[in-house]
Amino acid sequence: MHETRDLSALFPQQSPAPLPDTALALLDHERLLDVSGVDATRFLQGQLTCDVAVLATGSNTLGARCNPKGRMQSSFRLLKLSDEQYLLAMDAELLEPQQADLAKYAAFFKVKLTDCTDKWVRLGLWGQQTAAALAGAGLGQADNPGTGLAIALNDHTLELWVPADQARATVNALADQAQPVALNAWQLQLIRLGIGQVHSQTRESFIPQMLNLQQLGGVSFRKGCYTGQEIVARMQYLGKLKRRMYRLTWTGDSLPAPATPIVDSSTGQSVGEVVTAARGDGCIELLAVLQNEAAQLATLSLSDISTPALELATLPYEEQMAAEAAGE
Repeated sequence: MHETRDLSALFPQQSPAPLPDTALALLDHERLLDVSGVDATRFLQGQLTCDVAVLATGSNTLGARCNPKGRMQSSFRLLKLSDEQYLLAMDAELLEPQQADLAKYAAFFKVKLTDCTDKWVRLGLWGQQTAAALAGAGLGQADNPGTGLAIALNDHTLELWVPADQARATVNALADQAQPVALNAWQLQLIRLGIGQVHSQTRESFIPQMLNLQQLGGVSFRKGCYTGQEIVARMQYLGKLKRRMYRLTWTGDSLPAPATPIVDSSTGQSVGEVVTAARGDGCIELLAVLQNEAAQLATLSLSDISTPALELATLPYEEQMAAEAAGE
C-alpha cells in the first residue's frame, strides 16, 4: 500500500468546518479482493447476495457474503472489470478472513483470489463541482478501466477507482476543483446516504436486511442459490424483520466504535448496536441496527452513557421503506 501511504500526505487528518462545496477523500480504510478466472462469474453468483450475472462490464453493486445461517461475513462494493475479473472493496480487517473462507469453495472453480489493494487507489468525491472535477481529471461514468472508473452513488457523490501508478496525477488534477479532506468526512457522507458496512467487530452479527441492503440493491431475490440464501429469502417472504438500520445523532464527545451497544436508559435493556459513526457538524452521526419498536424512544443511549440521549434522524430512503412495509 506504498502508493496510498505516499498520497496520504496530501490529505489532512481533520476536515475544515464547514466542509467545502466539493470534497475529495482518500479511501484507505478498505482493501480490495480480486476474483479472476474463467469461472469468476459463476463462482461469485453462488457466493454473494447480489446478482453478479446481470452486471455489465464497468458496472458495480453493493453486496454481502453470508455464512450458511445468513449472517454477513462481509459487505462490499463489487466492481466488474470483465467477465473474468471482479474487485470487491471491503473493510480492511475483513479481507483476509473473507478470502480464506471463499478459498474453501474456490478450489472447485477456475478462479484465483488475490489481495490487489496495492494496484488501485480509491477516492471519494462529492459536492457541487463533481462534474467539473471529473472532466479535469479525465474520468467519466464508464471510462476505460485503464485510466480509472467513476462510480456514482448519487447525483453528486462518487467513488473513483484509479490505477495506483496514475493516482497522484489524478489527485492533483481533481484538487483544482475539489478540496482534500479527512476520511471522516467521506464516512459522514455515507452515513447520510444510509450506506452501512460490516466491520470486524460486527462480522456475522447481521443478516443483509438488517443493514437495509435490499433497499440499496445489494440483495437479489430472483437469482439462484447462494450461501445463506435460504435464511435471507425466508426473512423477506415469510418472516417479520424486527431489527433494521436507522440513522441517529448524538452530541457526546467520543466516537462510538462498531458494535457499541445501544440501550434504553429507562430500563437498561440493550435494543441495538452501532454499525458505523462519524463526526458531523456539532454532533456525531451514526448508523445503528435497532429493534423497530425501540427506534422512536427518547431514552436511547450509548452503552452506559445515559446522557446525552441519541436522537433519530432520517434516511434518504426512509419513506420508500415505510411505503413498502405498509404494502406488505
